[in-house]
Amino acid sequence: MPETCPTPPELDVAMKRGRMGHGTHIAMHRHREGQLLYPSAGVLATTTELGTWVAPADRLTWTPPGFEHSHRAYGDTEIHVLEVPRALSGDLPDEPTVFAVTPLLREALVALTTARPFQPGARDRLRRVVIDELTHIPDHSVYLPEPRDDRLRAATAQLHVDPATSATLAELGREVGASERTLSRLFHAELGMSFHQWRTLLRVQHALVHLLDGRSVTSTALACGWSNPTSFIEAFTALVGQTPGRYQSELRQRAR
Repeated sequence: MPETCPTPPELDVAMKRGRMGHGTHIAMHRHREGQLLYPSAGVLATTTELGTWVAPADRLTWTPPGFEHSHRAYGDTEIHVLEVPRALSGDLPDEPTVFAVTPLLREALVALTTARPFQPGARDRLRRVVIDELTHIPDHSVYLPEPRDDRLRAATAQLHVDPATSATLAELGREVGASERTLSRLFHAELGMSFHQWRTLLRVQHALVHLLDGRSVTSTALACGWSNPTSFIEAFTALVGQTPGRYQSELRQRAR
């Protein structure tokens, strides 16, 4: 049974590290400081009123100060948390963002979230290195925006329930009382993308979780709505930056 936490789980204060079981949900909350969250294992989804950002184990999520958000873990997820003072947060984006984790970032984040001793001022200098590194890394978000229009929300809700559905925009429109043309216009106006692009993002987010669960690439492709693995691999690689096979291989290496 998935666990729901009204507040973030307690972290080891000395190490700023915590573990979330599969399906654990942290209710909406906000922080006075900014936070960088690095899942060294598992997958972490961060949701706000704007949409959902997904960070697999080779990604880092940035949450700005005061930004209301919730989290959900997929798989046994270990989180490294680095707080970023407001004075330094201005160098990072003003909305949640997911970055790729470079080798330098990984080593710095692990060092900053363990109980190792630091010389006076060294921790702050290393945190500054992390922020400087992030300013040179492009946004690598698998970000799914969410609509506000009731008709579009009803249509996308059906896709959330069954991402693999082959329902066309016209068919969804008939279900929610809107024309295909109206829904198409709303996708572009509210979400900044086409129906096809949004559904591909949704399917890739679900694919990240299926691959974490150990499903094969072919099984994941079919479960998420692709008719053949090649199309799935192309879409996944374009959004995640690596093939699904490579992504799954790295998950296994981290688990070992």
